[in-house]
Amino acid sequence: MKSLHPQTLAVRAAVARTAYGENSEALFLTSGYVQPSAEASARRFAGEEDGYTYGRTGNPTVSSFEMRLAAMEGTEACMATASGMAAVMLMCFSLLKSGDHVVISQSMFGSTLKLIGSEFARFGVETSVVPQTDLAAWQAAVRPGSTRLLFAETPTNPLGEVCDIAALADLAHNAGALLCVDNCFATPALQRPVELGADMVMHSGTKYLDGQGRVMAGALCASEALVREKFLPVQKNSGMVLSPFNAWVVLKGLETLDLRMKAQSAQTLALAQWLESHPAVARVYYPGLASHPQHALAMRQMGGLGGAVLSFAVKAASPAQARARAFQVLDALQVLSLCTNLGDTKTLCTHPASTSHGKLSEAQRQAAGIGQGLIRVAVGLEHMDDIQHDLDRGLSTLA
Repeated sequence: MKSLHPQTLAVRAAVARTAYGENSEALFLTSGYVQPSAEASARRFAGEEDGYTYGRTGNPTVSSFEMRLAAMEGTEACMATASGMAAVMLMCFSLLKSGDHVVISQSMFGSTLKLIGSEFARFGVETSVVPQTDLAAWQAAVRPGSTRLLFAETPTNPLGEVCDIAALADLAHNAGALLCVDNCFATPALQRPVELGADMVMHSGTKYLDGQGRVMAGALCASEALVREKFLPVQKNSGMVLSPFNAWVVLKGLETLDLRMKAQSAQTLALAQWLESHPAVARVYYPGLASHPQHALAMRQMGGLGGAVLSFAVKAASPAQARARAFQVLDALQVLSLCTNLGDTKTLCTHPASTSHGKLSEAQRQAAGIGQGLIRVAVGLEHMDDIQHDLDRGLSTLA
């Protein structure tokens, strides 16, 4: 398998076929497993022998998903979880304790900021929040002896800010810390963070890995040692497991990931260029545009593509007017979906300040650059003319 290209691994990596010789990976809907003998059962429960014992500790369909995603990301192993946020929770519970310190970007997903910065603070974990693209700020935030984890999302949600993964990896390792990269927006089709020095890759499989907005899923890709010695014991006791059915859906979604990401990235670039010229648009945020501050870095890290998510701000004289105008554009949609998810084949539009980042304070939103006039568009596979016409239905009333 190691000699195969990622596109082939996305179709072929899985557990061995059963005796029935199925070509499509089997879906194993079972919570328990019949053991060959009492002695074998004892060895398996003790971790001395490979074998499935209980649905909370393993399932062949889930294993296939884990094997496939690990192969695509270029990691030794993968741990599947019930959602992307469950993956973040599993990572933090597995690696952090009271007195430890974490450095994260202020531009990360709102729920991630709340979970690490607020919830884990109750257990004595301290967090420093820094500007995504300011390497000096990351360096200054590191505390020798207590910083255990650097966590970055690149590109970010929703502004598409890009961080230098290799530089952050060097910084983390020089401090004796680990680097985790949220790779939801780029996916392994465009970007493989471990090749740039990252220790862990986090995914919300709910997004592009599934690709059609059907199920919730998450994953942590890392070394065999991290997965087996750190993540697995916590997952066994916490139950943050992925269901076999959801694993099977995302497993099949991975087969078309490369094709979808390339097609949707091309669509997004075309839409971003159109929006840049629209008289009602103040600014477009998309790493595929030459106007993006980290465009050159994004092209190096993401295989020359900018991904399938953009955001744009409507022109307005005040935050209140900006919110009203953004709502006017969204309420005028007749084809595209007003939906907070992303990664679907359908184009999804949302207002980050009142949805994904709605639980943050206004000061936190401002620090992250989330204005009231910002609209995020996760571009799907509809015809570009139809996408533009639907957005222009509302935008044309603002010009």
